[in-house]
Amino acid sequence: PEEPGAAAFAKRIDPAQEPGLSPEQRRHMAQVERAQRQRVLQRRLRGRNTLLALGIGAVTLGIYGYTFYSVSQERFLDELEQEAEAARARA
Repeated sequence: PEEPGAAAFAKRIDPAQEPGLSPEQRRHMAQVERAQRQRVLQRRLRGRNTLLALGIGAVTLGIYGYTFYSVSQERFLDELEQEAEAARARA
């Protein structure tokens, strides 16, 4: 008792058990299934690679930003310049 307008879903079959399939059809079905698994694996790896690239980029930018921040905080050059000016003034 199917409802009108309801979509029929494809049944999953076992190619080895299906009596009406030729060896060529079985081989083709196995090849299509392998290709589908490969596409799913590539999609999953692409997502992982994207997350890894974003993580590495974030760490790189963090190090770069921290380096600029810490260099701007250093005052040792200012102290050397003050000492040099004091030495010039004494001379």
